[in-house]
Amino acid sequence: MQHTPQLFHSFGYYLKQQFGRKIRKLSLHGDFSCPNRDGTLGRGGCTFCNVASFVDETARAAPISQQLQLREQELKRKADAYLAYFQAYTSTYGEQVQLQKLYDQALAAKDIVGLCVGTRPDCVPDGVLGMLAEYQAQGQEIWLELGLQTANDQTLKRINRGHDFAAYQDAVARAKHYGLKVCTHLIVGLPGEDQQDALQTLDKVLMVGVDGLKLHPLHIVEGSVMAKAWRADRLATISLESYAETAAKMIQATPAQVVFHRVSAHARPPTLLAPDWCEDRWLGPQAIQAILAAEGGQGSATAAPFRASLPESI
Repeated sequence: MQHTPQLFHSFGYYLKQQFGRKIRKLSLHGDFSCPNRDGTLGRGGCTFCNVASFVDETARAAPISQQLQLREQELKRKADAYLAYFQAYTSTYGEQVQLQKLYDQALAAKDIVGLCVGTRPDCVPDGVLGMLAEYQAQGQEIWLELGLQTANDQTLKRINRGHDFAAYQDAVARAKHYGLKVCTHLIVGLPGEDQQDALQTLDKVLMVGVDGLKLHPLHIVEGSVMAKAWRADRLATISLESYAETAAKMIQATPAQVVFHRVSAHARPPTLLAPDWCEDRWLGPQAIQAILAAEGGQGSATAAPFRASLPESI
């Protein structure tokens, strides 16, 4: 049986090395809000955001134990164990006692080996970082996922992000103080940005220090502020070819030890408005893989390219 060559340090590959078995994420909804929606920082959220594009809103009222059971049934036979992924909105935005209750519920479930916690750089108080560090010290696999999207302060302001790059630098420094692994989310194709902007953002993020990256194309989703601009023909979307080329260059410029949790993304219709190619979850990764296979994989633009040590692709 033939296997696709491992051309970048994927999260699946990393987990296989760590655990010796297949681990998958189970997305959960902790019924969190966001300071950029509830009026603390602003209202309406980021201009690209509609959380329904990547999470089932019907799950938000269900207990964590019930959500885990349902999600595990969906992924049955696809993994040997799971990471509980608190994905929607800002999953460190709440009272620490309540956060610990939710995290404890997830970690107490069968076959859960750790947490991935998605949040904003300006919503990670030291108390929460210390709590996550305690879970890690107990042997849990813990990842703090920070939504940065871009290191360009002008773009951050334009998309109503509500924080600047300095807030991200501070959050990473404090997370590192607690020994936590950080995965940074980046969007390619934001308004006013081109390939050079994406590569500059990558350079800044790598200089700060990061353990993982998530790349995804800007896509326009129903219910977002950007949807209005797109309908008025005031906002263009990125093509598959442009996205794949930029993402491949970013991967090639990334040191081998950095783990790519994701290299593309998709949204479910009818939430997705544009671009059409984002409906297919495989088009982006396949286009990127083709470029990497032809031109060189992760780290090929650095002094130490990625070399897979496992016998087959994960």
